[in-house]
Amino acid sequence: MDSVEFVLAMILAVLAGGYLVRVLPFTLPLPLAQITLGALIAVVFRRRIALNPDIFFLLFLPPLLFLDGWRIPKGGPFRDKAVILELALGLVVFTVVGAGFLIHWLIPAMPLSVAFALAAIVSPTDPVALSSITARVPIPKRLMRILQGESLLNDASGLVCFRFAVAAALTGSFSLTSTLLTFLWVALAGLSLGVGVTLGVSSAQLWLSKRLGDENGAPILINLVTPFCAYLLAEALRASGILAAVAAGITMSYVELGGRALATTRVQRAAVWDTVQFSLNGIMFVLLGEQLPGILRGAMASVAQSGRLDPWWLVVYALTIYSGLTLLRFIWAWTSLRMTLLRGRHRGERAVQPNWRLLLTTSVAGVRGAVTLAGVLTLPMFMPNGDAFPSRDLAVFLATAVILFSLAVASMGLPRLLQGLVLPAEPLEQLQEDNARRDAAIAAIAALEYVTHHTAPNSENAELYTLAAAHVLGLYRHRLDAGGESEHSPAELHDAALAERALRLTALKAERDEIFSLARHSRLSDEIARKLVREIDLVESRYR
Repeated sequence: MDSVEFVLAMILAVLAGGYLVRVLPFTLPLPLAQITLGALIAVVFRRRIALNPDIFFLLFLPPLLFLDGWRIPKGGPFRDKAVILELALGLVVFTVVGAGFLIHWLIPAMPLSVAFALAAIVSPTDPVALSSITARVPIPKRLMRILQGESLLNDASGLVCFRFAVAAALTGSFSLTSTLLTFLWVALAGLSLGVGVTLGVSSAQLWLSKRLGDENGAPILINLVTPFCAYLLAEALRASGILAAVAAGITMSYVELGGRALATTRVQRAAVWDTVQFSLNGIMFVLLGEQLPGILRGAMASVAQSGRLDPWWLVVYALTIYSGLTLLRFIWAWTSLRMTLLRGRHRGERAVQPNWRLLLTTSVAGVRGAVTLAGVLTLPMFMPNGDAFPSRDLAVFLATAVILFSLAVASMGLPRLLQGLVLPAEPLEQLQEDNARRDAAIAAIAALEYVTHHTAPNSENAELYTLAAAHVLGLYRHRLDAGGESEHSPAELHDAALAERALRLTALKAERDEIFSLARHSRLSDEIARKLVREIDLVESRYR
């Protein structure tokens, strides 16, 4: 089968998975449907892609992590930064140590260093897989933001632990000092490079646009290339390309508050990014399914390394490891919560005991995905002396099985855990949105009044211009109080359309500038700001 045909089969599998989950008489999560179709492609065509982990990381992770960093609400993560860091750093180390000893105890034939490497690569949760699972689940917003923040940051700590565990397996030595210094460089340099690339690219694009103008689609293409630039630059400097892509996306959300892009560009760019996200998410899961038959054959061939002859022991190992990871996550989440409540009591805050189902949700929501799969495939084939790397095929299979179990349990368990759960209201966000709409309407009215008083229309159009101004002002005054909307016939309003268009655009620009100003001064969350700006952009695109 030619490569082009194989790629087309992958895309068709992504599309078919979306329709399949809608026609089946039972509930099947979309990621599991796509994995199943990927495995079917491998069986039917009897061809397995030689998945290069470096290329896999480069093609899939930068744009998806960039988009997650861009769209994740910033108010929540900054408010809960202590909890997120505890999960992204402390939980990873706790998982590596606990799961590493568990795997070595379970499979004594697997060297301890390899067991630690396997524990390290299954410790990070995956933001892409998490987003695909929680898209249709009514998960509490604050918990979702904590989980998103954790999954965006714990890749670096997990991959650093994995790298040094592999080095220990190859050399037989380990240096804690070297590990800590490397982690600091990988994390801090990656974050700094991501911020620098986005600021540099945005400034260069603005400079070129002012002097040379823009080709249609050029700003969108530049935006798509930005995460790849950040990732490649960080990897070239041996920093974390993953954190660079995340930092580039987070920085992009703040660059957007400047309101530099045109409304039509923002609308088109959102559609392009939605398509990219849907396509790459689906292809990643289809690829995982396509790799499954080959991974299973390799694991069955090496099962004797564990001292067992029955291949069903592979399932026992995988279930035990996944259960251990979930238990470790629950213990850490419970301990972290108790410490947070204790610190709150010392500060005199009122302690609110969360529902136990939220704790269990936090544990089950630790979904593994592309980072785990691509990372475990980087395990070397051979030792420095030429011998085969111990238990490599078994480690690859167990990591893949953990991904599947985490996807399946989260897909089926989260809706049941959260069913009927009364979630706390978030009145602050609704109040922010209402206040922002009011302030935007006031800014629009002020801009319209200024234009109507300082712009002299042609004498023959003066009546139409006044009519249009009254109509548009009436619409905004009606937003502030239930009355005040102008009462003119449709024919009269049609005659005033050209004048109304200019006034509408003026008012919409004032609205958008006010929203951006509120967000820049932290009086409005970026999530609500994006929502309101998108509404304004859609209206403006109609007038333009």
